[in-house]
Amino acid sequence: MTKIKICGLTRECDIMAVNMLLPEYIGFVFAQKSKRYILPEKALNLRKNLDKSIIPIGVFVNDDMDNIARLVDNHTIDIVQLHGNETNDYIKALREKVYCKIIQAFKITDYRDIEKANISIADYVLLDSGGGTGKTFDHSLISKINRPYFLAGGVDINNVNKLISLYNPYAVDVSSSLETDGFKDNEKMKNFVNKVRGGTENDK
Repeated sequence: MTKIKICGLTRECDIMAVNMLLPEYIGFVFAQKSKRYILPEKALNLRKNLDKSIIPIGVFVNDDMDNIARLVDNHTIDIVQLHGNETNDYIKALREKVYCKIIQAFKITDYRDIEKANISIADYVLLDSGGGTGKTFDHSLISKINRPYFLAGGVDINNVNKLISLYNPYAVDVSSSLETDGFKDNEKMKNFVNKVRGGTENDK
């Protein structure tokens, strides 16, 4: 079954909500320009209350490797997600500092971006429209991907089942579509998880 990542958690109530829903992954955003940026200290406190079955991922944009390693070493996060212009050489160097899986995100605009994703040495790639805007990209490009991937960018409750059926992603990654007024909405999160897992939108 396709796995679920709910990204951009910032509050204790978000943690309480996902502990009830048990998505496979959640994301903390450590890119300071993001509206979902969270201080490392706060993320660590939230992680302490996160259900142990949920894997926390840290999202970084062209960050210092020592900063990333620190958050892995103190168990704030268990997976690193790179969302900038990081290269394979960067990932090689980062692997000398962290002993966890790495996801590399790619903004998909044409087949050349898919080719870059295919040759990434990261453990997984994430296909996105870029910028956390909730907009989609041309999904026909996905046909050229030849490895497990997270699908992001415009994934929502209305299209997720169709996307899973057509493209069989390893995981779907959602953030803005599960928000109201810039914050995670418990009802939207519950309905989305139920939709992916075959329940109805109003299941309790």
